[in-house]
Amino acid sequence: MLLEVLGSVLLGTALALWAGHRLPHRLPSRTLVLPTGVAGALFGAFVTHSALGPGHAIATLGGAVAMSVALLSLLLRPTRGRARQQLTPYA
Repeated sequence: MLLEVLGSVLLGTALALWAGHRLPHRLPSRTLVLPTGVAGALFGAFVTHSALGPGHAIATLGGAVAMSVALLSLLLRPTRGRARQQLTPYA
């Protein structure tokens, strides 16, 4: 259990750092991105571990990655310009 927690924290941190490095223009400040990635990974690991039970470490880490990516995607802002033009089909 402890290794699952540490692994999910490391995965959440790595995903948040990667997202902050790859998409800095579409994400808010790094002080919000890093805790969101870690919290998403911990919550995903908790939900997956609760659903599957002990003994499924790889699946638990997979759930941690999935939830972390989902929460980080909620922080993305749309790009400027083209997105507004596509929202009005009858203009």
